[in-house]
Amino acid sequence: MSIPVRALLFAPLALLLACGQGERDPVADAKFANEQRIGREDITKRQQRDADFMVEAATGSRLGVELGQLAQRRGSSPALRAWAPQLTRDAAALGAALRTVAEQKALTLPEGLSTEQQDVISKLTTLNGPEFDRRLLEAATDYLDDARDDFDDMGDDAYDGDIRAVAAKYAPILKQHYEQADELHDQLKP
Repeated sequence: MSIPVRALLFAPLALLLACGQGERDPVADAKFANEQRIGREDITKRQQRDADFMVEAATGSRLGVELGQLAQRRGSSPALRAWAPQLTRDAAALGAALRTVAEQKALTLPEGLSTEQQDVISKLTTLNGPEFDRRLLEAATDYLDDARDDFDDMGDDAYDGDIRAVAAKYAPILKQHYEQADELHDQLKP
């Protein structure tokens, strides 16, 4: 009799898990995995902030790579196409640095873009010409504006020295890309 009772107890859990197997957000999955690990250990709020920063920074670097590659392939402005390869290279280097630190710290990073970022890329792929260029630069400046602020803050305030070092190293690079994207966006306004 105890087996059927157990089966009844676990059936709703199995159904709940099965229903959630559709569209999954890699960022939410990574944050959940880190929270689970941190919950089992004696971790401070500052360490949790470091882990959340790493997740957001990693998915942001992936977005930077995607935006750069998309601009290289579909950009109509020569200035945009000239800027894009450096964004792609720097975002890829940032992603590699973040993965190295995450491995050292046993942190989980997302394996893809967040659902929101996927939507941005999807919408951009439906555009072309000057409209594509403007919208891509809007997406890039939004990402880079948030990233430069986060990296600047974490370059000073991260609990972990390795995370602080990566943030401090890439903060000026992200600031430079933001300024370039903002200037390009201003040049391409109708």
